Amino acid sequence: MRTLLVAAASLSLIASGAPAFAAPCKDTKGRFTKCPPKAPAKPARCKSANGKFAKCGTAGAKPV
Repeated sequence: MRTLLVAAASLSLIASGAPAFAAPCKDTKGRFTKCPPKAPAKPARCKSANGKFAKCGTAGAKPV
């Protein structure tokens, strides 16, 4: 009985979770749309030992 209950619960979770993976983006009316492209990653900024911004490759420069 217990295994039957566990099997039914897992089957219902699998069946209900499938549409959630389809398209996570919706418009204002609630319809599924194509998701906008992700923003590009910001370039790393580094500071020198005296606290001023410097190129990230120079001696003593550390990422902020």
